[in-house]
Amino acid sequence: MAFIRSSMLPLTLSFLALFSGCQQEAKKEQAAEPKPSASVAATASIPAPMPTPPPPPKPREDCPAGSSGIGTSAEPCKGSGDSRMMEVKWTGKTTDEGPKFSVTNKTKKSILYGSVAVYFYDKAGKQLQVTYGGKPRPMQICSGNIFAGAVKPEEKIFVFFSCVKKDHVPEGTAAIEAEAKGVGFANEAGTENEFYWSNMDLVPDQRPKGGVKAKGKTKK
Repeated sequence: MAFIRSSMLPLTLSFLALFSGCQQEAKKEQAAEPKPSASVAATASIPAPMPTPPPPPKPREDCPAGSSGIGTSAEPCKGSGDSRMMEVKWTGKTTDEGPKFSVTNKTKKSILYGSVAVYFYDKAGKQLQVTYGGKPRPMQICSGNIFAGAVKPEEKIFVFFSCVKKDHVPEGTAAIEAEAKGVGFANEAGTENEFYWSNMDLVPDQRPKGGVKAKGKTKK
């Protein structure tokens, strides 16, 4: 067994203390080293590519002549001028059910949906306001699958519109006129609307009796 001389003891203890202190400082430095944060790791990673947006819908190729559009209910095939898909006429009769109309499909496709504007005129041809529910309006609108089924190509039917009641007819009415401002073409089964068409030129708020005429035509 070796013995350390007493004269060397203070030097040996000083060396051991210095060695121990160095070890402790090294441990502290290792503990103090920061670890990479999650944000740094995320920044270093390659970002995922953005998804490619779908292409915009294309206009329908089978819109009726003189119209164009996507064909949805929100963005129908848009017509203009005196273009009409249906002819809606008052028969001259008004019963307890309301005014009776004839409706003729002027196209080669079945029509299931309709949006019809009904106007009222006095003997002098002045347009009358429709007052219902306390609010005056220039016309009465009826929209939906309002024909009790699909109207076949070039078919003529007679209907009472459920949203044009006798109470809607203003006092002093001598003539009633209507325009189909929008239609929905049915699928082959005639059960669903395949695409839509509209012409807002037909239904101005201030509409003269006789409505929109083709260029060159005059009122009879």
